[in-house]
Amino acid sequence: MEYAIIHNNALIHLDEIPKLNYDAFFELNTGLVRDHPERHCVSYFGYRSDNSLRLICCIADDNSCEIFVSSCQVSCRQQLEAMTSRALCFERYEREIHENFGIAYLNHPWLKPVRYPFNRADRSQAIAGYPFYAIDSDELHEVGVGPIHAGVIEPGHFRFICKGEQILHLEIQLGYQHRGVEELFLRRKKLLQRVTLAENIAGDTVAGHTVAFSQVWESLSGMEIPRDILFSRTLALELERMAIHTGDLAALCTDVAYQLGNAVYGRLRTPLVNFFQEWGGNRLAKGLIRPGRNTFPFTEQLASRLKTVLDTYEPDFEEMSRMLFRLPGTLSRFERTGVVSTEDLLSIGAVGMSARMGGLNRDIRSSHPSLLYETLGHQPVIKHHGDVLSRVLLRRDEIRQSMQYLRQLIQQVPAVSPETEVPVSLQPGMFALSLVEGWRGEICHCAITRPDGELAHYKIKDPSFHNWMALALSVRNNEISDFPICNKSFNLSYCGHDL
Repeated sequence: MEYAIIHNNALIHLDEIPKLNYDAFFELNTGLVRDHPERHCVSYFGYRSDNSLRLICCIADDNSCEIFVSSCQVSCRQQLEAMTSRALCFERYEREIHENFGIAYLNHPWLKPVRYPFNRADRSQAIAGYPFYAIDSDELHEVGVGPIHAGVIEPGHFRFICKGEQILHLEIQLGYQHRGVEELFLRRKKLLQRVTLAENIAGDTVAGHTVAFSQVWESLSGMEIPRDILFSRTLALELERMAIHTGDLAALCTDVAYQLGNAVYGRLRTPLVNFFQEWGGNRLAKGLIRPGRNTFPFTEQLASRLKTVLDTYEPDFEEMSRMLFRLPGTLSRFERTGVVSTEDLLSIGAVGMSARMGGLNRDIRSSHPSLLYETLGHQPVIKHHGDVLSRVLLRRDEIRQSMQYLRQLIQQVPAVSPETEVPVSLQPGMFALSLVEGWRGEICHCAITRPDGELAHYKIKDPSFHNWMALALSVRNNEISDFPICNKSFNLSYCGHDL
């Protein structure tokens, strides 16, 4: 067998992952994704092992709920044929491996730094000298935006090549902020320190990343998780989705100068995040989710309070949404702006909301479900035009869906399970993978343990890692004045990418 088959939140011994030569590894993984829209790469990374580099690639099949895991052992001095030359979805993964370990990929179309981490292989490559794509022409001009922006957002540089007001090309340069999160997971030895790191991977996706970390830890320590914990995590993920989508609708109204929409949606977000405060003491859900524990059990009293919040939220949300989607001025800015084709989304390996707005059915809640999503009978919301309007409508419909799930869940609040001791030791020599559908899309955490049970490697993938390229493609042939609404309609994470 050329690959091992696992499922979401499963555990496999490292020795059970086949080691192939690179040619076989190349053919296997490119063959798994080419001409198979139901498959995509959820993680591809390298780590040092036995004085060489072991590459591990994980391909998910969204029809069979299986994940195909394969590996190969290479030297950092080797020149390897880039899988990107055959399947573009590997583009950013290979750039990261090249940057971290110095592997020289052949026939990679865009082999340049992706993050500028502190431990990169070539420290002489500085972010100030980033090799932007350029076109030599008297008719074209370049526009640089960032990395410091006027609004309260994170640092990133956008370099436009324009003909008049028309955008021909956008290159997005990230890598301005680093916390060394993956390395800190190895250095920090206490579970509380590690879960706090997970909470801070992306500040607007606290529930998503903390659930992913918790599931990896529980898999590695062999814990069985009771229903009340699964219930609380499902509730937190859907409440986080509602809150962020509502805030994004407010921001999109601002970008098309619809101040009423901004004011109303902004006000509606507040009671949702305030409910997190009532539940666990933090408006962003920090401290709420812990491996193997239910620190803040969800009670009947909280269920009654959440029902009140939803009953107050829903009529105002529906009224504001009816007004927004009947207003010619907003529709003219949203419709047919920032289009990304289904073919391009498939090619770059887009995930989550960025995939579903263009007709791709990619949603971990249905394809690789965990928690209570199977009992909810989740059906992904899918749009088909790939434009700003599709992304706005998708948010509206997912808010409605999340609201329905929350109402369904709180009808039967499970009893609080007895508190058990959370193991601090992990099973040795293992590989664990967890997929979670955050509000942006697919989150993937992978962990590898040493023979003594300590963490040997921890790998994080935020959905933004896939989807920044979708934003760059969306603005081509649009007016440069349309960039703000294109950018906000994706609302990708800088820190989730840079780590």
